[in-house]
Amino acid sequence: MNPTTLSALAAFPSQLEAHYAAIPTAFRHWAPPSWEGVPSEAFTAIEQLCHVRDIEIEGYHVRFRRTLQETHPTLASIDSEPLAIARAYGTADAAKVLADFRMARVQTMEIISSLSDAQLTRTAVFEGYGPLTMRSLIHYLCSHDQQHLAGLQWLAGKIDASTVEL
Repeated sequence: MNPTTLSALAAFPSQLEAHYAAIPTAFRHWAPPSWEGVPSEAFTAIEQLCHVRDIEIEGYHVRFRRTLQETHPTLASIDSEPLAIARAYGTADAAKVLADFRMARVQTMEIISSLSDAQLTRTAVFEGYGPLTMRSLIHYLCSHDQQHLAGLQWLAGKIDASTVEL
């Protein structure tokens, strides 16, 4: 697997925590009047953390295992908004969510770090993405991470802009 991708995946928990910490405490549950242009799902800062944790565990861990163990499985996409509502993401404890995510990412790294070339070329179909390989799936996870860092930066920009009076 590409070492740059593996390094980015390994570094992400610390980056996520730092980006979240950069959001002023009073704004961690804040939502802008419009989500137009958001580069991630339309989630508040705390909701972003919960989403990343749940997609790691219930999305990517399951997708990785199925791709490695089954013959050309169809991998489900997860509808994030109903999950956020059902699990009351807005009431979550950020420290616990980040700790749970860190543990989940360690498990992810254990799964993907030593895959053989044959394992990296195993195939599946991912709803919304189409046919892919295990290697593709790892890249998509890395892309998902980056989308949520961008989402937190976008929120920080919107928070700052909300203080402007014209």
